[in-house]
This record gives sequence, structure tokens and C-alpha cells, in this order.
Amino acid sequence: MKFMIIGKGSAETEAGAMPSPQLVDDMTAYNESLVRAGVLLAAEGLHPSSRAARIVYGPGKPKVVDGPFAETKEIIAGFWLIQVKSREEAVEWALRVPVPEGGEGVGLELWQVFDIADMPETSLSPETARRESAVRESLENPGPDA
Repeated sequence: MKFMIIGKGSAETEAGAMPSPQLVDDMTAYNESLVRAGVLLAAEGLHPSSRAARIVYGPGKPKVVDGPFAETKEIIAGFWLIQVKSREEAVEWALRVPVPEGGEGVGLELWQVFDIADMPETSLSPETARRESAVRESLENPGPDA
């Protein structure tokens, strides 16, 4: 099962403040523990929303809305993508994420990633299933030009 641990933004991350050297060290140790356990698929921090854009759909053409975005509670500061055996294991890993000193208001979200195996067989044509499988294979085994 794949899960995404989403680190929520704060006024500090939105202002572009860099984490303390201690927090960077703690995050590195956390990431190393994920690697040692064989569960880490990806982990990245994100720039402030002032460097982001939203694509909004409605009548007519999609609309691009440039950041910054007003609602800090909706901002994502970073993420980890992990593969574990259960939701409970994912929660255990999320609870280990280092939080900065005085981290009141810091929040994480844990979302299970939808897998093609979760789709009812009747949802996919054989051709679509084949194409989806090829996409996944190319992600797992990128060619020499990647």
C-alpha cells in the first residue's frame, strides 16, 4: 500500500524561511530511517505558494491562478511517498516526522494512494489496463535516456 504523508505549510514556510540546521539534520535522519526500512519512494520539500499556480476548471477554458494563496492552512510544504503493509504502519511512520521546536499548528495529512489494483475490473478496458501497466513499468524501470 502506498501512502503520501503531506506536510502542511505555515506562515514561516510561506515566507520562504529555511528550516534550522537541527531540523534539517532531524529530517535527514528520518529520511534515512525510511530508506533503511525500505519504505521510502520519494520525499521533497516545496517552495512557497508564491512560486506555485493552481489550475481552476469551470465553464470555458481552464484558468491559471498564480500564487501566493491566501489560506495558509491549505498550503503544502512537502511530502513523503511511502510503501508499507498497512494504514497503521503508515500512521506509525507519520508520527515519527520531526516537528520543529514550538511546532504548534504544524500538521500532517496521511492519504492512501489509489492503485490500479483498487479499480474494479469492469472499469478498465483490456487496452487501457495494458497501457496503464506499461506506464507503471516505465516508471519503475526507466530507460537509459531517463
